[in-house]
Amino acid sequence: MITVDIRKQGGAAVMTIPASILKMLNIAIGSKLEIDIRSGAIVATPAEKKPRKRYSLDELLQSVRPEQIKLLNAETTWARDGKSKGREIP
Repeated sequence: MITVDIRKQGGAAVMTIPASILKMLNIAIGSKLEIDIRSGAIVATPAEKKPRKRYSLDELLQSVRPEQIKLLNAETTWARDGKSKGREIP
């Protein structure tokens, strides 16, 4: 059993999770945990990663009207015309 201290950081109570525990759970800094209370104990389990939906260009442009594309093209002409200023790829 590992003992850790709870300390105050800003307005929160913080508990340090030792590297050995992170390794055993196969989690790292930035991972998300689900915290439950069971029989008076804190139980933390790795949260399931939900895959992000990937969209095709057709799906992204599905609701865009042709007049909106024309307007966008007109507003961004300056970015396509002229010479490069730095190391842009033409």
